[in-house]
Amino acid sequence: MSRSVLVTGGNRGIGLAIARAFADNGDQVAITYRSGEPPRELTDAGVLAVRCDITDAEQVEQGYKEIEEKHGPVEVLVANAGITKDQLLMRMSEEDFTSVVDTNLNGTFRVVKRANRGMLRAKKGRVVLISSVVGLLGSAGQANYAASKAGLVGFARSLARELGSRNITFNVVAPGFVDTDMTQVLTEEQRESIVSKVPLGRYARPEEIAAAVRFLASDDASYITGAVIPVDGGLGMGH
Repeated sequence: MSRSVLVTGGNRGIGLAIARAFADNGDQVAITYRSGEPPRELTDAGVLAVRCDITDAEQVEQGYKEIEEKHGPVEVLVANAGITKDQLLMRMSEEDFTSVVDTNLNGTFRVVKRANRGMLRAKKGRVVLISSVVGLLGSAGQANYAASKAGLVGFARSLARELGSRNITFNVVAPGFVDTDMTQVLTEEQRESIVSKVPLGRYARPEEIAAAVRFLASDDASYITGAVIPVDGGLGMGH
């Protein structure tokens, strides 16, 4: 059956691949985006694009109302929207830290809390949070990003315990380095240095992250909750 699916930050990179995967599966998909224009390929495919800054609670509320009017209550939420503002700690400003945490962690709190209103009524739901290998492994110059992504693990596992009896699952996907616009700006030397640390010897394709997300939202994963699934080519194993 077609489900109401929301992917935050679904206009590019990993989020775009996730939105495509659900749309290809026949689901009714909505995405949020903060700026620019949504990809034509998504809107042409019937994906609902909603402009929404997840750091603004009122925009989150209005975004959900629009989605619910057109697709019904959100049954599958993929909290993917996130930003980076990398900097060494001694040079990291208060704004560098708080803005990353407010988007990546607090923003996830806002969209998950709002989605759970409908999921509690339905007594079912699937929530997948997109973390990062950096949240488990750590990364110099990314203390803000790593802290926000690590926080998603505790958040998801707490809610898995809190709402498991309502048949709502909470899982985390922790991607490694993925071949997206964000990583394509790196120099060839930087890319080679990163790949040298990955046992599989390559970057992930966005579609590989999307496949793990779609699995966790499927009936095949109905007894999986509170899990952290690394899709990182082995980079973070043991963490």
